[in-house]
Amino acid sequence: MAKKPSVSASKVAELAGVSRSAVSRTFTDGASVSAETRAKVLAAADRLGYHVNHLARGLIHHRSGIVCLIVAQMQTPFQAALVEAATRRLQAKGKVVMVLNTAGQPANVEAALRQTLNYRAEATVVVSGAPPLSLVETCIENGQRVILINRDDVTGGPHCVMVGNEAAAEEACFMLRRAGCRRLAVVSSTAGTPSIVARETAFAAAGAAAGMEVAVSRAGPTGYAAGADSARQLLAGSGRPDGVFCVTDLLALGFLDVARIEFRMRVPEELCLIGFDDIPAAGWLGYDLTTFRQPIDAIADHIATLVDEEDSAQPPQRRFPAQVIWRKTVRP
Repeated sequence: MAKKPSVSASKVAELAGVSRSAVSRTFTDGASVSAETRAKVLAAADRLGYHVNHLARGLIHHRSGIVCLIVAQMQTPFQAALVEAATRRLQAKGKVVMVLNTAGQPANVEAALRQTLNYRAEATVVVSGAPPLSLVETCIENGQRVILINRDDVTGGPHCVMVGNEAAAEEACFMLRRAGCRRLAVVSSTAGTPSIVARETAFAAAGAAAGMEVAVSRAGPTGYAAGADSARQLLAGSGRPDGVFCVTDLLALGFLDVARIEFRMRVPEELCLIGFDDIPAAGWLGYDLTTFRQPIDAIADHIATLVDEEDSAQPPQRRFPAQVIWRKTVRP
């Protein structure tokens, strides 16, 4: 079946009996056009099935309307929630969102990124800390506006949207000490992203400042399985911890299941546990996890504001506090 040719604005103008510029003004927000002319153009466009080529129009004015989201680990609940919220806000502002999944091979990621540059994306939002620094630098070098989420390893150029990782980790240490915990541990991962490292480091430092040695476990990538393996490592010895901070909720859920099922530990009587992110499963009755909530909606709103304001007066770095969500894995 032959492909139907696209309808041009000139054909719409011919059918409506108006000028080509009148068609352009009709489909331009805020442009001056009479009600009669507008009605003729819209009727002709509807009859012909005409649609405005917003990409071509935007490129003429050096604005494509495209926003690229660079994402890793899209399957994790927190990343999925942030991508969903950000895309919804951006689409409400008339933006077209292109999602680049960096879970593939590096060569494929580089090629996909260059496609977004060819399409003249207005901005690139690095949603997670996993994409390599080289991708971020490539965007900046090509004149793109870059917004980094929860990473501050690039200076000069990008906007950084951060969560108070260090303050939350310090608060977690205080919460566990106040609950009477005397042997602390932090469950981290091998991911090595800026936010993960910040939480791990700040918790260990807070424990050391209080005169307590903090055990550190990094059993694998950030996920349920690594949390479960960390529990097996930390709880098997005689000096098992009684207060644990997991740098993400997925790690905490794996740790919690192993502690309860394999080691028969009572939570929070024998073990107090704190997570980070407040993913939906954290609030399930089977977990009821005390955790820190990242303000996803506020972050998504800020991303949309940064993208929408071409010459944004927003500060280059914005830090949102993480809120403590008290549930039942820490003694009162």
